[in-house]
Amino acid sequence: MSAPYQHMVLDYYVAHLRKKQEARSAELASLRDAHAAKAYQDWIKIAIDEAFAALPADKQPLSLQCTGSLPCDGYRLEKLLFESRPGFFVSALLYVPDEAKSGKVPAVLAPCGHAYVGKASEVYQGFAQRLAKNGFMVLAYDPIHQGERDQYVLMKDEPKEDVPGLCGAHNYMGKQLELCGDNFACWRVHDGQVALSVLLQREEVERRHVGVTGNSGGGTLSHWLWALDRRLTMAAPSCHLTTLLSDLENELPRDVEQYPLGLLAPGLELIDLMLIRAPAPAIMLGQRYDAFERRGFYEAWEEMERFYKLLGAEEKASMYMDCSTHGYSVGNQNAMVEFFCGVVGKEPRKVEVNPLPEEKTWVCPEGKVMLQSGAKSISELTLQKAQELAAERDSWTLEEMAQKLTELLQLPERVGLAHYRIPRPRFYQINGKEQVWARYAVETEEPGVRAIIHKNVRLPEHYYTLDVDKRVCIYLPDIASSWDIEKNSYLQELTEKEEVYAIDLRGLGESRPDDGSNGNEKEFLYDYGMDYMMHGYGLMLKQSYLGRRVFDLLRCIDLLAEEGGQQFILHGRGQGAVIAAFAALLEPRISKVILVDSPASFMEWIEDPLSRWPSAMHLYGVLKYFDLPDIIEALDLRVEVHSNWNSRRRRS
Repeated sequence: MSAPYQHMVLDYYVAHLRKKQEARSAELASLRDAHAAKAYQDWIKIAIDEAFAALPADKQPLSLQCTGSLPCDGYRLEKLLFESRPGFFVSALLYVPDEAKSGKVPAVLAPCGHAYVGKASEVYQGFAQRLAKNGFMVLAYDPIHQGERDQYVLMKDEPKEDVPGLCGAHNYMGKQLELCGDNFACWRVHDGQVALSVLLQREEVERRHVGVTGNSGGGTLSHWLWALDRRLTMAAPSCHLTTLLSDLENELPRDVEQYPLGLLAPGLELIDLMLIRAPAPAIMLGQRYDAFERRGFYEAWEEMERFYKLLGAEEKASMYMDCSTHGYSVGNQNAMVEFFCGVVGKEPRKVEVNPLPEEKTWVCPEGKVMLQSGAKSISELTLQKAQELAAERDSWTLEEMAQKLTELLQLPERVGLAHYRIPRPRFYQINGKEQVWARYAVETEEPGVRAIIHKNVRLPEHYYTLDVDKRVCIYLPDIASSWDIEKNSYLQELTEKEEVYAIDLRGLGESRPDDGSNGNEKEFLYDYGMDYMMHGYGLMLKQSYLGRRVFDLLRCIDLLAEEGGQQFILHGRGQGAVIAAFAALLEPRISKVILVDSPASFMEWIEDPLSRWPSAMHLYGVLKYFDLPDIIEALDLRVEVHSNWNSRRRRS
């Protein structure tokens, strides 16, 4: 079946962001002098500090060692290995220019973009060499799961189809951290801050001139580091800056580290994390044909240019747009070098670059930090944190647990009764017999959110009315009610016994944003898909996407109760099982809940680094307080576990 409300959730978020950005634009336009601009920066700082509150305070490297060096034309290459957290190794290349032999030199931190080979990428070697041959000391390091920092290298026996690609792996790591109340953006930034400490330990570095530059994911890292670390004095992020509203409208997901917690809630935009550092020198680098499209880029630049003018520093802000596609092109590299040279008072030189073979850039003997003695993966460290949280948790009464769950789900107040529409019924052929399912579109939240109820009505005269008995049987599918109506034996057996209200909550079933073929979950579960993206925007808006699904269900129950329902029995399958358990904890009118293909625990999703449960099911910070078995225990006789799925979404 198709998804006729496919753009519903997207349009809901677009409307929210447009409203916030209208207010933000008006605020920026009202700024008239440097005093007002600085007050705006104070507001930005509060929001940024909250978004990155999970950052560790200690930025010093552990076990810093040089594993080798190579003499090169115009510079020396040192191979460095250090730990940003105990057992969490970071591999890096330090480009030491010949000028460092006779005095202090400017320096640049170079986080890599999303390249599998990380710092060994010919493009990233290219910009580092250009800087080194212009007299800059450069530290290029591998971000998590890139280059020598493959976090899955020891998982050789895993089925190929279960192992995500680079960006997908970041999202897997991110969703597991979220359960613990942490986020991947902070892990990436912390690595960068520790790498900056390594760079600044060098006596040859002129601390008045320390820059940061990177492309794509490295552009994001450059941007975050620039906003958060005052040790940096100049910046040149490439192929990253646009607007988050533009990305949303264009249905363009980003990595989980590019969705900082709560960033959009107060009304910030990406460029605000550049404005926070004004009037320090910075250049925006873009590409005319980038997916991070140019309209958002130019909009951001206009705001940055005007802001610097308010501070009397328009000459310190610059922009360069190359005429290529996504990537750190030679044009962007040269623009960056020229800008940094201008800041430090150097005459830029056009130079030849000679990237080394990947093996020659290896810091570790086999090019894998996870083979180092004592090495720990991010998955191991996340599991360690989850176990610590479990050991520290208090016991909760059902009422206390319900209150905390309400906070975690960020549930809005339920005001009034939801209006509903009655679209045309749908006809199915089930086991050779025709079934008619009435449909009700319940308007759970403005603007435009609807939960779609499907009901296997027995009488033709009830196709276009909502008639509710005292006993109400509700079914929550894993992904789509229509899929389960046609193919799931559990639901089919249920419908033979009684009328069932199968509900597609927002982003599921008829409003799922990725409309795959009937029963094909691959598109929906894609680790870089639209369901993942909606979850990311929910995080940034402080509107739990999972919480809003629970809210939809509670609004439907309110409506059905008003129409005559008194006893509510809830059946939830897969994702629906988690939502059903949450709802039963919050809603005393639910007398019984049956969990079908339910996860055994959220901890199980962390124990397996390759857990396939969707990001949207990972409730931020839940493991600080309780796990799914704790909820089941609190529900006592009201809950029945029919069957479990494991971390790979397969029957246990």
